[in-house]
Amino acid sequence: MAILIDPPLWPAHGTLWSHLVSDRDYDELHEFAARVPVPRRGFDLDHYDLPESLYERAVALGARPVGSRDVVHRLRDSGLRVRGVDRDAERPIRRRQYLTAEWAALAERAGVGRSASPTTGAATDAALADKWHRLGGELIGRWNEPHRRYHDERHLEDVLLSLDQLAVRGERIAPAALLAAWFHDAVYAGTGTDETDSARLAVAALAAFDLTPALVRQVGDFIVATAPAAELPSVDPMLAHLLDADLSIFGAGEERYERYTTAVRAEYAHVPEDRFRAGRAEILRGYLAHPAIYRTAAARQLWEDRARANLEREIAALASPTAPLGPLSPDAGSMPESA
Repeated sequence: MAILIDPPLWPAHGTLWSHLVSDRDYDELHEFAARVPVPRRGFDLDHYDLPESLYERAVALGARPVGSRDVVHRLRDSGLRVRGVDRDAERPIRRRQYLTAEWAALAERAGVGRSASPTTGAATDAALADKWHRLGGELIGRWNEPHRRYHDERHLEDVLLSLDQLAVRGERIAPAALLAAWFHDAVYAGTGTDETDSARLAVAALAAFDLTPALVRQVGDFIVATAPAAELPSVDPMLAHLLDADLSIFGAGEERYERYTTAVRAEYAHVPEDRFRAGRAEILRGYLAHPAIYRTAAARQLWEDRARANLEREIAALASPTAPLGPLSPDAGSMPESA
């Protein structure tokens, strides 16, 4: 039973990549990756994509160097390998598992159950845990409402993964930012009151737990601040993490960004084409007009340059109705079947 790593041979995004795997279970792999650290976004169903710059550190921490074929064979033998033909079907399953686990872990980070009395603590903790689990299920249900195209479960996952990326870069992500991430589009009807309604929902739902009133109010304030029209010349650093994570999609790879723009258009299918193009371009130009799209240095390092390139390319496409808007090349980094 071991953590295995193959040589950094796979080119993508201007560097070479290794594959980091466990031949026992995924929990062991996630725990090891967090020690390196590698952001959870680097996990691709059965392995982590590890940049060449972290190869020696992973080996020093105990990862066993093996050949690329050995990585694949050990995964297959352990039953952890996800075949290429199964990957599309497996992604939503893994996404739901990730979200469920993250919501459960958030209870402890936020302080749910800490105020239980010594005599009734166990019973209170069990009741709160059950209530917390049910609330998480309700929220995931909201993120999967059939009318959503972009503001769906995938967006929630993206925001949480982006907050994790910021944490790996040394940022301290507050429980308020994580809670607000879960609720920030929990109400989504495409109206100007979505953020306010989501904040009301969060405050009411979280008031049922033994959280401090100050934390609950902060979560509500953070959610309102995610409204696109919110004027926020300066913000609390904890809120800045949430705002940057919410816009991290701007800095996505080209294929993912193209899927995002397609999903946004689908959510506004009721808007005539000419109005949509004009309105969308105006919004994007507003972001580009700022000295920086992102508020934290870590986010700017991660996403700023690619975000500006994506927005400029989309604005050009919006100005030309005949410009192709379909997907580009597939994402790099996946482990070859025959590796």
